[in-house]
Amino acid sequence: MLRMLVALILSAVIVLVSGPKVIPALRKLKFGQTIYDLGPQSHKAKQGTPTMGGVMIAAGALIAAVVCTVGIPGWSFMLPLVLMSAGSMAVGFADDWVKVVKKRSLGLTPKQKIAGQLVVCVAFTLYCYLHPSVGSSIIVPFFNVEWDLGIFYIPLLSLTILFMINSANLQDGLDGILSTVTSVGNVAWAGIAVMFMTAAAASNAVLAAEYQSVAIYAMALCGACIGFLRFNKYPATVFMGDTGSEYIGGAVVGMAMLLREPFLLLLITFTMVASSVTVIIQRYYYKATRKIYGEPRRLFKMTPIHHHFELCGYKETQIVKGYGVCTAILSLIAILSAIGVKIV
Repeated sequence: MLRMLVALILSAVIVLVSGPKVIPALRKLKFGQTIYDLGPQSHKAKQGTPTMGGVMIAAGALIAAVVCTVGIPGWSFMLPLVLMSAGSMAVGFADDWVKVVKKRSLGLTPKQKIAGQLVVCVAFTLYCYLHPSVGSSIIVPFFNVEWDLGIFYIPLLSLTILFMINSANLQDGLDGILSTVTSVGNVAWAGIAVMFMTAAAASNAVLAAEYQSVAIYAMALCGACIGFLRFNKYPATVFMGDTGSEYIGGAVVGMAMLLREPFLLLLITFTMVASSVTVIIQRYYYKATRKIYGEPRRLFKMTPIHHHFELCGYKETQIVKGYGVCTAILSLIAILSAIGVKIV
């Protein structure tokens, strides 16, 4: 527990200390956000706000996690988790780089982005599949039973990673929204990891240490996001960009897979999932109504759905608070679902 607390505080301090130096540097380099033309008109005022601030989150979380894991036996969970997160961030960094250099809001082409993400997704999935403590079985929440996906684990979980990385990216559309839900949700991942660590301690000390490393990483990411909120809350003085959002997406889904709890992504990261689902629904509804009625119609005023709420008259701060409370409630349910899980 002490290591987790140190990871939380250390990562937050790293971000808070680096912020006043990194943000002016980003501004000096003219790494400003290019606002999407079809987004809410109120967001036009954010044009030019420094972006790529996600490097602070990643640096804080990674440094704190690695430092606080020193001395713990076994790194077969921590090392791939770090590489997975860093790999996801690298794709996001490349996307941001194209945006700020070419001043193009869409960044990399969809094919370029998906290609880079797939390399990370498949590599991490294969690692989990071949790891004796992870394998092809996943835990079914509330029922405390395992579901062996066999060889189908590889394509299904690869797609899950891809979906979650891009869901986190879509979620990052309001000041402080992704930092808030991530800091809240990671307390749940840490809690579940501690429960698994306690269950495994009696029979498998090495596995217990691996779960401890996941808990440390979760708290390190939580602390980094809390520190980042100092600069990212409304009105934001810096955005995390795809660099930060894709790092967070990769880190969160990586922890879920190592804990063999991918189903809990539906609870702990519900708001991220909702961002992607509403975009998909809107697109198909738009196409279907164009064929049926001869003119396209929209189910939501704008997607992802947080923009719909914004256009309904809610303030950014109200939406962020609502998302935070929703994540807290669902995270508590997720923790309760993991009670009694047997770790062999």
